[in-house]
This record gives sequence, structure tokens and C-alpha cells, in this order.
Amino acid sequence: MHKLIGHGFRWIISVVLLAHGSLAAAPVMEEKVEHADCKFRVVRVDPEKLELVWKDENGNAYRSFDRVIEAYAAKGKKVRFLINGGIFQMGGTPCGLHIENGRMLQPLNLKNDEGNFYLKPNGVCWTEQTGNQIHASITESASYQKHSATTKGRILNAVQSGPMLLIDGARHPSFREHSPNKLRRNGVGVDAKGHLVFAITDKDQQVNLWDFAGLFLKLGCRKALFLDGDISNMVSNPETSVQNNPFGAIFVIAEPK
Repeated sequence: MHKLIGHGFRWIISVVLLAHGSLAAAPVMEEKVEHADCKFRVVRVDPEKLELVWKDENGNAYRSFDRVIEAYAAKGKKVRFLINGGIFQMGGTPCGLHIENGRMLQPLNLKNDEGNFYLKPNGVCWTEQTGNQIHASITESASYQKHSATTKGRILNAVQSGPMLLIDGARHPSFREHSPNKLRRNGVGVDAKGHLVFAITDKDQQVNLWDFAGLFLKLGCRKALFLDGDISNMVSNPETSVQNNPFGAIFVIAEPK
């Protein structure tokens, strides 16, 4: 009787592990969403699955999706999702805060200057571990500075960019409805379920910042952050070489092969 129970128990464990493995290896699912006469690709991500990279083990910036894919393959992992992170300087150096696997590689940047990154309020998207829970947040850079000084958790990954798209459900005050300034854009929000919501304009589509912020409202987000503009790219479940512009920070989801 004990042996039968033991075999049955092991069989149940095997089924659970197989099921877990199949879920872990599941492809990333994209949504096709249309808003303000523009088509978008959207991916919702559990914060605990998301990683962030900038440089390889030799201190060289990855710059390309293909190099990230190769690096993860060497570790026995298959990349399921890639999207470029925040705005960067020459050589792929992030303009602002970059925390990767708990290590700060670039400090928070609260300077005033020209360009989208400095259109205040700009913001930070980060994941934080408290106990066994990992959650995602997006907030204005100044608010993040206060939070990071008092947090009881551990900030795992963080990207600073700008401008904020949504601030507590309201569009950035500098955005104008019907603005003719339309470009390819990508960004990230946090929905009511705590998922990170990544969105990018579909091929040959362009949008202004007012309507791009409105997309994230439609997707159930109250806070969202602009990541980058015309150079942006997002790839789900890559199987072949990926053509992209050189980037700085890159968000990654990878699973064991």
C-alpha cells in the first residue's frame, strides 16, 4: 500500500512538473489593438519573468537583440521576448537610472535639458522584490527617488525614461490633442492586475503622444512611461535573426530550453 501511494505521489509530481514546464515554455502572446486610427502590438508581462540587460560579461553594450539572444542561448535559455528600454546617449549608455539584477549601473538623472527624456515629469519603471513577491511600478522620477530612499524591498530592475505618458490616470500636461507630431513609439504601463503592459506602434504606423497615452488608458493602466521613438522595436518568440537599430537597455523574457 505504501509503495502504491509512493508511486502515485511521484506520478502526480511528474504531471505537475510537466505541466509547469509546458507553461514555462509557452510562447509570449501578443494582442493587436487599434486606438485613435492607429494599430498597436501589445504584450502583458508578469513582473517576475522580466529581466533587463545593457552590457555583457565583458562590459560591452549588447546594442542588438541578436547579441542578447546569443548570450542567453550560451546559458541554455531561449529568449521569448525583447523590447528596447529607455532613451540612451552615444554608445548605448542609458540617459538615466539603470538597475540590472539588483545592481545600479547608472544613477538617477534629475537634470533639466532638452528632448523627450527631460520633458518633466519623466519617470522610472521598476520591479521590486518584497519577501517572496515581485511587483512592478511606474512613477515620476522625483517620487522614485523618495521611494528608493525608504523602500524595505529590493529593487531588481529599473529604467528611467521620459516623458511620463500617464500620471494617476491623467495624460502628461505637455501633451496636446490632435498634435501633428506622429512617430513610431513604444512604452510601458502597469495594469490593474499588476502586469507590465508593453506597447509599440505596428509596422508603418505612427501616433502622437496624446493618443499614445490614451492607448494605455484603454489597456487599463493609470501610470505609463514613454520608452523611445522612431528607432524602437519589439519581438516576440524570435526564431531567426532580428533586424533592429542599436539600443541601450533591453527588456528580456527568457526560459530554460
